[in-house]
Amino acid sequence: MQYHGVLTKMQTEFTNPIQYYLVFENDFLNLNQLLGKKIKIQFAGYQCLSCGLDRKIFRQGFCYDCFYSTPAAGDWIMNPELSKAHLDIEDRDLVYEKKVQLQPHIVYLANSSNVKVGVTRKSQIPTRWIDQGAHEAIEIVEVPNRYLAGITEIALKEHVSDKTNWRKMLTNNVLDLDLVAIRDSLKQYIPEEAKEYYIPTNTETNIHFPVLQYPTKLTTLNLEKTPQHEGVLKGIKGQYLLFENDVVFNVRSSEGVVVDISLG
Repeated sequence: MQYHGVLTKMQTEFTNPIQYYLVFENDFLNLNQLLGKKIKIQFAGYQCLSCGLDRKIFRQGFCYDCFYSTPAAGDWIMNPELSKAHLDIEDRDLVYEKKVQLQPHIVYLANSSNVKVGVTRKSQIPTRWIDQGAHEAIEIVEVPNRYLAGITEIALKEHVSDKTNWRKMLTNNVLDLDLVAIRDSLKQYIPEEAKEYYIPTNTETNIHFPVLQYPTKLTTLNLEKTPQHEGVLKGIKGQYLLFENDVVFNVRSSEGVVVDISLG
């Protein structure tokens, strides 16, 4: 059986374990059903997620021109503290920015390789944690806009990391930690504007990933450099496919790449 389409980040269902799907324009593929089976994935071109043209992908699934023009790639995406829609100040498209920025956001702790602080829209919980490969996570504050989440993250990352060690995450070299205690210890560092939004009562969310065998040494697959790969799927974690022989493929970082996938 063959599938053809442009890669976007894997869609997920919060079950035990997490269910993963590759979704194409006219089809989808449940990847959990392919664990232990051979998959062939082949590079077939590009398709910018904004303009739809066959142009080399620059970042985040966008070609160079679209990355610097689409509101979906504004600086405030990666740096929430730069959000200004609450002030009626436009970056690239104020209507889009108000829609995304002026909604409830969560500042959270997630443990995938180490404890890190992060920001996401409330509607993206627990999807954001799954995408990061976190096996446990907890909310710290729920604020009404992205700006408040951003300045809270800036304050807290003085005391806890804001980065994930993806190698530790993929080799499952992780520890179970008391996120409630860590959250409580960080309360004192929350900015005054966000203190009223602190969530003191919730508990950890635990996440289980569909993995038959974790890799030990990692070899990353880049389809632009190695346009074809064939191997047995051993697991899925975060946004990575884990193949036999320690080969790992980051689907999220390959958004906009068109592929042909063959099964069996």
